[in-house]
Amino acid sequence: MSATLDRIRKLLAKAERAGTEAEAETYNAKAVELMARHGIDEALLAAAVPGRDDIGMVRIAMEDPYSAGKARLLGWTAAALRCRWVMHGAYSGKVQAVTVFGFASDRERVELLYTSLLLQATTQLVRRRPPRAGESVAAYRRSWLHGFAAQVHERLRDAEQAAASAAEQAGGPGSTALVLVDREARVDRAYAEAFPNLGRARRSTLSGSGFADGAAAGRRADLGRGAVAGRRRAVGA
Repeated sequence: MSATLDRIRKLLAKAERAGTEAEAETYNAKAVELMARHGIDEALLAAAVPGRDDIGMVRIAMEDPYSAGKARLLGWTAAALRCRWVMHGAYSGKVQAVTVFGFASDRERVELLYTSLLLQATTQLVRRRPPRAGESVAAYRRSWLHGFAAQVHERLRDAEQAAASAAEQAGGPGSTALVLVDREARVDRAYAEAFPNLGRARRSTLSGSGFADGAAAGRRADLGRGAVAGRRRAVGA
């Protein structure tokens, strides 16, 4: 692990152990800022040194409860960090595993961040109860995790765009943007070749009322396709 990623890991660990939400937000915000800058630095370095950063994949098992929500959290984190993702064994609101597909430096960022986000989310999730009497706790928690993942995706995407814009201004017109467009195109081509026969994920339908609370928690983390009905299959995003 590089020195920068080790520093990011330590910041995320501090956020996980923070005594207050404000303290956790401070550590998370700094970690995400460093994560975005590191991604741009690695992309520019790889463009200058061909073969340094290979495209590949990593498959990560999902565990119940709420495996579909955890899959979305991983997948939407991957998408924000310029990777593609595939759900495996998606059936009746459950997902067996997720494959993250992209450049090695981006996959490493995804794994590091997802590990911390999952811990932060599940730590909060077990304490959550629906505000309305009679509402299913499981339904509320599923929708809470959906909202959390959506906000994480949005804030990560904003951080990546801000880091790219800063690098563009510092490095000359067009340089960073062209590198990122080229990397995205290469990932898309390799992804299509590796998974040529994927089904399409359906938009998830969740009945719980926890989305807004989960989104608020995702915003506090300062760091986003749905469950699939039908036969067991892999779906891509």
